[in-house]
Amino acid sequence: MSNHVYKTLELTGSSATGIEDAVSAAVAKAHETVRNMQWFKVCETRGHIRDGKVAHWQVTIQIGFTLE
Repeated sequence: MSNHVYKTLELTGSSATGIEDAVSAAVAKAHETVRNMQWFKVCETRGHIRDGKVAHWQVTIQIGFTLE
């Protein structure tokens, strides 16, 4: 295994359907402009309540990517 140097990027994804979809949305958007993504870490999960029900999820993640 070679030595790597990582940089991290913090993003918040959102979804009306669930936590995994919110994470996937953030990763997919980052993939449009960030190369060499290697891992992510969930930092915070929160949601919006409407009429006594979960209406929306927001998940803040850190994405680690290797520098070129």
